[in-house]
Amino acid sequence: MEKLKKRWGIESNFQIIIIFIVFAITGSSSVYVAKPFLELINLERMAFPEQWWGGTLYWILRILLIFPFYQILLVIYGWLFGQFKFFWAFEKKMLKRLGLGSFFS
Repeated sequence: MEKLKKRWGIESNFQIIIIFIVFAITGSSSVYVAKPFLELINLERMAFPEQWWGGTLYWILRILLIFPFYQILLVIYGWLFGQFKFFWAFEKKMLKRLGLGSFFS
């Protein structure tokens, strides 16, 4: 636990618990929030062919569309739980690793 606290730059075990809770809530709710959006743009499984590649394409597109919802909700939940500073830094670091760091320079 001490390694994790040092690596993340946090001070208490309570902060670690809050951070884990935020990650858990964000993962579940990003899928839940994205579902109406996916239906709005008609991205349903039935719209893809029945062959194996149809299902694969559907899941790839669904994950790519859920990703932005996850990023936004992570910062929002981090703010609601009082850990905005940690999650904003986490978000910038992750986006820089994905090659989207030009948004923060």
